Amino acid sequence: MNARIAEVTERIARRSHDRRARYLDRIDQAAASGRRRSGLGCANQAHAFAACGPADKLRLKDGVAPNLAIVTAYNDMLSAHQPYERFPALIREAARAAGATAQVAGGVPAMCDGVTQGEAGMELSLFSRDVIALATAVALSHQTFDAAVYLGVCDKIVPGLVIGALAFGHLPAVFIPAGPMTSGLDNHEKSHVRQLHAEGKATRAELLAAEMKSYHGPGTCTFYGTANTNQMLMEIMGLHLPGSSFVNPGTSLRDALTAEAARRALALTALGNSYTPVGRVLDERAFVNGIVGLHATGGSTNLTIHLIAMAAAGGIALTWDDFADLAEVTPLLARVYPNGGADVNHFHAAGGMAFVIGELLGAGLLHDDTRTVWGQGLRDYVAEPTLAADGSVIWRQAAVASGDSAILRGVAAPFQPTGGLRVLEGDLGRAVMKTSAVVPERHMIEAPARVFDSQEALQAAFRAGELDRDVVAVVRFQGPRANGMPELHKLMPPLGVLQDRGRRVALVTDGRLSGASGKVPAAIHVTPEAADGGPIALLRDGDIVRVDAPAGRLDVLVDPADWAGRTPAEADLSANAAGVGRELFAAFRNTVGPADAGAAIFAAG
Repeated sequence: MNARIAEVTERIARRSHDRRARYLDRIDQAAASGRRRSGLGCANQAHAFAACGPADKLRLKDGVAPNLAIVTAYNDMLSAHQPYERFPALIREAARAAGATAQVAGGVPAMCDGVTQGEAGMELSLFSRDVIALATAVALSHQTFDAAVYLGVCDKIVPGLVIGALAFGHLPAVFIPAGPMTSGLDNHEKSHVRQLHAEGKATRAELLAAEMKSYHGPGTCTFYGTANTNQMLMEIMGLHLPGSSFVNPGTSLRDALTAEAARRALALTALGNSYTPVGRVLDERAFVNGIVGLHATGGSTNLTIHLIAMAAAGGIALTWDDFADLAEVTPLLARVYPNGGADVNHFHAAGGMAFVIGELLGAGLLHDDTRTVWGQGLRDYVAEPTLAADGSVIWRQAAVASGDSAILRGVAAPFQPTGGLRVLEGDLGRAVMKTSAVVPERHMIEAPARVFDSQEALQAAFRAGELDRDVVAVVRFQGPRANGMPELHKLMPPLGVLQDRGRRVALVTDGRLSGASGKVPAAIHVTPEAADGGPIALLRDGDIVRVDAPAGRLDVLVDPADWAGRTPAEADLSANAAGVGRELFAAFRNTVGPADAGAAIFAAG
């Protein structure tokens, strides 16, 4: 085991000791109380299986066979979640064949950040994670289940499901992915058309045609954003079946893996000899493995928020310092767009998760003794699923060499020696920067600031030609308390245009960019946020700002006496308080914590 990995893990365990002990006591008490279904009143039980068929009803009435909860994020607007329409039937069939039952316990909302980018609905996006956690709790509150499977893929959905699952940490949990859509328009070509449109050199019809070629069918978007980072995490943290994250939907292998996941969840209940509660699977070692995987694959910056909130739900206290220290010893092994030209289908074909996990285990960068839904330890995850002649799933040992060194490399010759994320701190607070997609010569930008209080104001300034110079664009009042911390991806095309003109450009914001953070250096998630009077609210046009990833610094080069005498700017946020459902989330904005504490509405226990 690498000494830094061991030290950070021990530090997390020590810091979390009391909270984690209280959490484990709570789930142990829930497990010791026995199967709640058999203790329910007759009317309660009758309500729970009134709509079931005769065979299922008989099994549920007898109370001997396990009952599997299905918590689903299905809707047919989201390409990533549309495949889940068929999954409950597959899961029920697998459960019945095993002498058990399965019921859809409840649905959780699933919104698409791709649809809401730059729109008012994006201000609900981050908060939807905690709504999903609450909806998961409602689904499981009937206390009629012995284990659960979770159907979710995208940005806030998987973290919300994990938080909800950990509230019922005495139940086994298996997460079932839907898989990525097949490859469409090359991601670099898509980005190029977006920049042409930002410059007025491509029509709206041309832009829409390019986007439709990119997002063209069922499955996850194929770039390595938050959705696919979530899938990587669920596998490396032991909640997926080995090798299942990036198998395309609508294939025989995908269906067979879904049925196998249901059978595995049933095998993990307290009724058998392999009881594996999810609250025990997700310990400090599993979260360290997740962070290492995040760095090694150049994953989404959103997970610097979500992993902290997820861990807190299990009594584990993570900090951005943990991310920073682990990044220093974790090499970057993958180049997947926006960190490279490949998409996740190419990544999977080149060796995918089995190769990454094998390399990291071999270098002592992962804990190999974690509990997983597949067994004890991560060694079993260095394998690839395939179909046997009878249609069942079998696993074969993964290849020891990368299938394409332009996409995947081993620890001995990584793309860069340290992880793809950097934590910055300085005069302007703390922030996160995704360095893996940014060329090294742009890892440090020093330029005059141009300060905006909305993304619309920046876009207007770009169209007016006011930004065609070296500039650090500051977009503030975008934090969780201000307006829900929206993603600001519509700023990337205009800033990319400026950078392509040879300008030294960076973005500094208390908002988010997520896994699609591109070639423009961006210090994001700045905390304290402007709405909390953070230092970013002191900035003025013309201040020299330095974004310095190699040094891990985010500073303003202003005379200290001048800086100390400034009063934080204020913004009129009344327009963000209502419309498109935003009025319903006022309580969230008023109670949410800072980004570096998970931007959650739940108090850590």
